[in-house]
Amino acid sequence: VYQTRRSGSAPQWVYDNTIKNATTAKLLDGGNGFSDAYGGIPFPIPQNGVEALWNHIARYRGTYIVRRASEVAVQRNGSYSLVTSQQEALFKFYNPKGTAADLNNIMFYYLSFTKSPARLAGGAVLVHETLDQVKEPRQAWGYNAGQRRVRRAPNLAYDTPIAAADGLRTADDTDMINGSPDRYDWKLIGKKEIYIPYNSYKVTSPEVKYKDLLQVGHLNPAFTRNELHRVWVVEGTLKSGSRHIYSKRTLFLDEDSWQAAVVDQYDGRGELWRVSIAYLKNYYDLPTTWSALDSFHDLQARRYHVQNLDNEEPSTIDFSQAVPDDGYFKPAALRRRGTR
Repeated sequence: VYQTRRSGSAPQWVYDNTIKNATTAKLLDGGNGFSDAYGGIPFPIPQNGVEALWNHIARYRGTYIVRRASEVAVQRNGSYSLVTSQQEALFKFYNPKGTAADLNNIMFYYLSFTKSPARLAGGAVLVHETLDQVKEPRQAWGYNAGQRRVRRAPNLAYDTPIAAADGLRTADDTDMINGSPDRYDWKLIGKKEIYIPYNSYKVTSPEVKYKDLLQVGHLNPAFTRNELHRVWVVEGTLKSGSRHIYSKRTLFLDEDSWQAAVVDQYDGRGELWRVSIAYLKNYYDLPTTWSALDSFHDLQARRYHVQNLDNEEPSTIDFSQAVPDDGYFKPAALRRRGTR
């Protein structure tokens, strides 16, 4: 535990847009999307839980990013195998040269190519994340290198298990929580102070090797850093008649960045089952506050999954590349790029 340092920050144009959004943004039918906001936090003064949730989903993380990172499922005995991929994301909602009229209902594009191990290499996933998820749900496609075929992936949402995570992460666990909020009733509990990972620079230092970071049961505390911060607390309860492996989710959103720092997930019996943790740090070259890496702990199985490891990768996250056009993220481009 360290002294609190509120290092969270964003570009001035993001703050300016956030001020505008405060008086214009509105939820769409059922809270499954929002409109009349662009380039900033949509609901900086949230009136309910679903507005606070959208603040996390639509928070600032740059415009276009490219990174190579690994993920691992750490078993009870501490063993693990790396799965490495190249990831690219274009956050259309945060293109300073664009406007809300340019979005065409797309919040961001996400593209991931698996690099290793050999049995998975060449596979790819493409996601078009929509802003109005009632009008148009998320669209996703997968590329199978062995079959050289691109197929729709309509189930890449909600509690679909992610293969590379060995069942420890669902599709909507990624990024702490993502996708349509429609299966839960969301309640804004209020603010409180808790200890959360912050200014977590050591966990992704190239001087720290994976074998030293990944311990049995949890990350090595010698490299983690926790501070006392104010967070918004949001509670999601599974709606009657809806299906999901989590009966309840409690989100703890960093007040400064709206990034979910910790998420508690409960099983069908109401028992705490899984805990997701984002190790936040400031990316000063933008600037923005985002996670250095994310961990997903199954308290009952005593295993955990870690995503976005880059300590031993030849390069780290890159925010400086030129923003591609929308055609770069079309399904037709998946096969062509997957064969490289």
